[in-house]
Amino acid sequence: MSKIIINGVDGNLGKQVVTDIINLIPKKNVILTAPSDEPLQQYQKLGFKTAVINFTHTETLDPVFKDADKVLLISMPFVGKKRRQAHKNVIDACVRANVKQIIYTSVLSSANPLNPSVENIDHGYTEALIQNSPLDYIILRNSLFAEAFISDYLRAVNNHETVINKNMGTGRVWFISRKDAALAIAFALNNTLLYRAILNINGITPYSYQDFLNIANKVTGANIKYKQITDQKLYQYFDSIHVPRTTDGDFSKSPIQAISEGMVSFGTTVREGFLDVPVSDFVQLTGHQPITMKYMFEHQDDFLLGERHTTEK
Repeated sequence: MSKIIINGVDGNLGKQVVTDIINLIPKKNVILTAPSDEPLQQYQKLGFKTAVINFTHTETLDPVFKDADKVLLISMPFVGKKRRQAHKNVIDACVRANVKQIIYTSVLSSANPLNPSVENIDHGYTEALIQNSPLDYIILRNSLFAEAFISDYLRAVNNHETVINKNMGTGRVWFISRKDAALAIAFALNNTLLYRAILNINGITPYSYQDFLNIANKVTGANIKYKQITDQKLYQYFDSIHVPRTTDGDFSKSPIQAISEGMVSFGTTVREGFLDVPVSDFVQLTGHQPITMKYMFEHQDDFLLGERHTTEK
């Protein structure tokens, strides 16, 4: 009997992974984890085995991970030294616990040292730790999640805004939905052939932000226009609507459940071409075609960003 550890099921991506894994792996082979018992109770009622672990409390990790065939590490929802340490704790625990394979959710172009995204430091660091460990691994480099942009667009529509300011220039993104990213994780967890693999999980159609708006406006009937602005101007805009710059900030007044430092630097990454990556492994891994942007807007209630989950202390 195999032993599959799915961490982070209290988060949006982790929840979707569980939904997909039910059709692929017997529940008896799966252990679901979260930093507290409350989000696990719904899964206990469904017959899943669960465990409370905390990436910052290393003593909770080894007993759960012991001799696991696969451990899923979904990148933490905060940025910087705290995140890097949490990821290192998981990787070190996997080594100690004789885990066979770790699966990590990274981002496109994470290994490129010129990539200006603030996220790149954390993901590049984590990938290097994994690749220089004795662990087998599958690294899933995700493109930008479409849900973040769809939610931002709908916020502008609901606020009767006529212009969206972005610093993405004419750069292109091969958007992927969070649902598809979760599906890729589920198939990676069920895959017994991949060894020390790095896969690009992105869409099959490139979009500039204007291309994105063209589809959004056509489906919704709105007429939002795109204004290209500088990084500094975008920071000033986010500050004006109370979007925190870092994950340590106050989200209570923010209309966007994301940090401006991440959004601005990702915009720079797009503008400079680091996310214009035409090679996608999604179809080969899953046997499915990615969900189209048009479909996501036609079923927009199913493709919203959702609330942040930062329960690790």
